[in-house]
Amino acid sequence: MATDFKSIPLIDISELVEKCDDPNSTQDKGVAEVVRQLDQACREAGFFYVKGHGIPESLVKEIRTISRRFFDSPYEEKLKIKLSSASGYRGYQRVGENITKGVPDMHEAIDCYKEVNPGMYGDLGKAMEGCNVWPSEPPNFKNLMEDYVDRCTGLYYMIIELSRKIMRGIALALGGPVDAFEGNRAGDPFWVLRVIGYPVLCHEMTKPENDVGCGAHTDYGLLTLVNQDDDITALQVRNSNGEWISAVPVPGTFVCNIGDMLKILTNGLYESTLHRVINNSSKYRVCVAYFYEPNFDAAIEPLDKCVEKSGGTKKFERAVYGKHLVSKVLTNFVI
Repeated sequence: MATDFKSIPLIDISELVEKCDDPNSTQDKGVAEVVRQLDQACREAGFFYVKGHGIPESLVKEIRTISRRFFDSPYEEKLKIKLSSASGYRGYQRVGENITKGVPDMHEAIDCYKEVNPGMYGDLGKAMEGCNVWPSEPPNFKNLMEDYVDRCTGLYYMIIELSRKIMRGIALALGGPVDAFEGNRAGDPFWVLRVIGYPVLCHEMTKPENDVGCGAHTDYGLLTLVNQDDDITALQVRNSNGEWISAVPVPGTFVCNIGDMLKILTNGLYESTLHRVINNSSKYRVCVAYFYEPNFDAAIEPLDKCVEKSGGTKKFERAVYGKHLVSKVLTNFVI
C-alpha cells in the first residue's frame, strides 16, 4: 500500500543485474541490499528509479532522439501509420485520441505490442492480432525501434532481460523463489511499447482548457520502465495523502513502477500507484515507455506466500492478463 512518500527512491541495481542468475545470489550481501530497497520502494511508493542497469546511455538517448524526429514530421506523414483495429490497435494516434477515464489525453503516440498471429490465443487475443506498423521517415526509425523491441541482438533484449532481473529481485523481496514470476506467469512475457510525445500546451498569456498530457491511471501489467527526457519534469505520482509527487528526471536512470497484475500477485502488498503526466514546460517532451507483462494467457491470482503475509485472505479474484489488457485497449481510443 502506497504511503505519504515525498520523493521517489533511487536504487543502484548493478549487483542484482550482475548476480541474479547465479544460484548463490540469495546469499550475496550486495544482492540482498538491492532486494531490501526494492521491497521498501514497492511497499511505500510503487515507483523507483534504477541506475546501474547496464544499458548504454547513448542507446537510450538515441531512441528519444529518433522519436522526436518522428513527432516533428508533417501530420500527413504521421497519419500514414494511423492506429486502427485492423492492425490490432498498433500505430500512430494524434493528440486527443487516447482517452483516460473519458477525458482526451494531450499527447500523440505510436503504440506497439508483441505481435500476435491469427489464432495464437484464440478468441482471447483476437482484438490484438496484427503486426507493428512503422513510419518510413525518419529512414532508420524502423530498424532502431526493432532493435529496441524485437531483436535478441538489440536493446530490446537488454530491456527484457533488465525487466526479468528486476522481477527476480522483487520475487526475492516477497520471500519467494527467484523465478516466481517466470514459467506459467511470465516465462513468455507479453510486452507493450509506447513512444509518446507531449506538446507544449501552456503559454504566457493563455492556459488551455485541458493541460493533462495523460490522465491519472495505473499500468496494466507487472513492471514499467520509462525512458524520459532528462530536462523536463512532467511525470507525477500520487501518494496516500493525495499529493502529486514529481518524478524529476535523473539522467542515466529508468523510472520504474509496478502494475495491476503485480498488485494482484502480491495480494495488495505492493500497490499499482496512480500517476499522470502534465507538461507545463516550454519544450516538447518525449518519453518511451516499455511495459513488461505476464504471459498473455496467464491466469493471475495472489501468491500463497503473499496471502499469508497480508492477513490470510485473498483480496483479489483471479484475472486473465490478456482479458484485462483487451478490456482497456478497446476503451482507450477515439478512432
